[in-house]
Amino acid sequence: MYDAMLAETITITGHEGHQIEAYSARPLGPGPSGGVVVIHHMPGYDEPSKEIVRTFATHGYNAVMPNLYHRDAPGASPDDAAAAGRAKGGVPDDRLIGDVAGGAEYLRGLTSANGKTGVIGYCSGGRQSVLAACSLPLDAAVDCYGAFVVGEVPADFPMKARPIKHLIKSLSCPLLGLFGADDKYPSPEQVTELEEELKAHGKTYEFHSYEGAGHAFFSVNRPAYRVEAAMEAWDEIWDFFGQYLS
Repeated sequence: MYDAMLAETITITGHEGHQIEAYSARPLGPGPSGGVVVIHHMPGYDEPSKEIVRTFATHGYNAVMPNLYHRDAPGASPDDAAAAGRAKGGVPDDRLIGDVAGGAEYLRGLTSANGKTGVIGYCSGGRQSVLAACSLPLDAAVDCYGAFVVGEVPADFPMKARPIKHLIKSLSCPLLGLFGADDKYPSPEQVTELEEELKAHGKTYEFHSYEGAGHAFFSVNRPAYRVEAAMEAWDEIWDFFGQYLS
């Protein structure tokens, strides 16, 4: 079986028709392949996040990651762009929805696409993954320790995000939640609150929490990385997307 991928920086049409930078990776086989929009974490559009995009291509998915900070600091390093974005209170929700919609449109337009598109996000991107799935027609969504889907943002926190619990009734697709049992944002109590809201609206979901793991346990270049939790969680992702995007 032919095993190769194309990974490259591209331009997609995002919110309000703006042309923004994105990173794409896709297998070079004929398909058909499901699509995954990757939402990067708060530290930004960085090398570890690009590696995640390539990992999806390795597993047979077309994947794209919009640079959510593209407008805030064009051409800047990931760290500087993330700092600029945080100084403005983070990515506005309407802009996020528009940029994810642009990524999904790009994926659906590929000749190897099978027409199914999911979204996954990490950290702030976990909340944004849920937001996108409540706002756009998608086939699957994964929330990796997304803070403030429920629960108020502390006053000293560098985000203007607000909880989106009220949007759960509009969730368009099955949701997979992956959480660290030692996390504070979201705390185990907040995860339970979100689960109760999903149940109340009859949504399809599955949640997994990992003992000994806190926030950012997927981040291989950070002290928070927990290899056992991350590997188990990746297995859940492959099973979940295999069910809904294949």
